[in-house]
Parts: sequence; C-alpha cells; structure tokens
Amino acid sequence: MKILTLTTDFGTEDGNVGVMKGVIWGICPDVQIADLSHQIAPQNIRQAGFVLARQVFYFPPGTVHVVVVDPGVGTSRRPLAAQIGDQFFVGPDNGVFTPLYQRAEKGNWPLEIVHTNRQEYWLDEISHIFHGRDIFSPVGAHLACGVPLAALGEPVPDPIRIPWHPPVWHGSRLEGKITYIDHFGNMFTNITKTHLAGKTIQEISLGEFRTPGLVKAFGERPPGTLIALYSSTDDVLFAEVNGSAAIATGAQIGDSVWVQVAA
Repeated sequence: MKILTLTTDFGTEDGNVGVMKGVIWGICPDVQIADLSHQIAPQNIRQAGFVLARQVFYFPPGTVHVVVVDPGVGTSRRPLAAQIGDQFFVGPDNGVFTPLYQRAEKGNWPLEIVHTNRQEYWLDEISHIFHGRDIFSPVGAHLACGVPLAALGEPVPDPIRIPWHPPVWHGSRLEGKITYIDHFGNMFTNITKTHLAGKTIQEISLGEFRTPGLVKAFGERPPGTLIALYSSTDDVLFAEVNGSAAIATGAQIGDSVWVQVAA
C-alpha cells in the first residue's frame, strides 16, 4: 500500500491542497493521501517541525511525507527529498526537518538527503510561488510510486538547520522551553518522559504558576485547575482543565518551564 501525507500552512479554503492532491494522483493514481495538518501558522517552520516530529513515525514504513511550509519559495533555497529512518520526506531546505535529522542521528537511523533538482520529476511549467504544486507534489508522487531517492538529485551533506535545543539541567532543576501551543491552549514543552526517567518530581513551574508534579489525566483535577501531564507523545505539557492554559498564564512559545526534582 502506497501512503503519502501532506503538511502545509495553506488552510483548506483556497483549493491549494486539493490541486496538490490532483497532481499527486495524476502521477501515482493508487496512492492513499492523509492530511497531517493544513493549519500550521503561516510561515511557521518551527511549528511544522514540531508537528512532524510528534506524528510522522506512527505511519507505516515507506510513507512519503510532503511538507510545504515555505517562506522562501521562489528563492535559491533548495527543494529536498530525504529518507529519515524508515520514512521519506519532501520539502524545502529551510530547517523544517531539523528535529527529524536530530532524531535520526541520535538513534543511528538511516539518513539520506538529496537536492531534488532533476526536473523530469517536476511538472512541465513551474510557478515561482507554488512549488508545493509544481515541485514537491510531483516529487512526492514519484517517490511513492517507486522512483528511488537517489534518482531525484544529488546528495546534500549540509541541509539547513534551525536552533532546536534540548532542556538543560541546573543542579536538581531542569529548564525546558514551551515549543508548541495547540488549539485547546495546551502548551507543549521540549521536556519528555525520557528526561525525567527515575526522577522524583517535586514541582513544575511556568513563571509565577506552579503545579505539584504530574497528573495522569485531565479529569484528575477540577475545571479551571492548571495541571502538568505527559502528552500522548510523552512531552510534558501544561493544560488548564476544561480551559486554555495559554490564556490563563499568558505564556508564549520560547518561555521557560522548570522542573524541580528531588536532589
């Protein structure tokens, strides 16, 4: 079974996602297409990278993920295709794949990146402002239908990366950052269950807001309570029961979160 996912900042009102699917099916008629997200904030490369890092490895091996969050469209930035672990990716060389590169390197996974500059795998006519339709969709479709990664272009040894720093220990306190805020107002951090394995958590704080340790589920506290818990992908997140932690705290992406553990 051939599977391809789409992640964009296009929304669904203007037909851009639909025409990308039309191009893909025109090249690879039997591929199944899954919409991972089309609600990435405009030009928000970091948000797209976070969503990809959390979700893509739940797909079957060999899935092709086409990513179009591309503020540099039409400039000299390179279009890329890559194998990362057992998945394939197509998108702009703007740092959006940074957390995936890091995960592959940490896990010693296969990591192969090419510059998709072989135009026989593009559409015949290329718009300067819609590479999602004219380059990334056809390249993704060709990958899904069996064209080898190496056939798409030359190897890239130096892909663009954006800062993606891990949490830092300061004695018995772990400092992390808010990395993502979802539409519920839940605030995800770069602190994971792995960072806290074997530790006794005494308190988690975000500015003036504090919560004593972690709960297992939203319903363990009354409505309006600020809580911390592990997300479905084991990130520490702040939430307000039946409310928005982002509104309640006024916190933003990049703000520090502190975990105090027993010394």
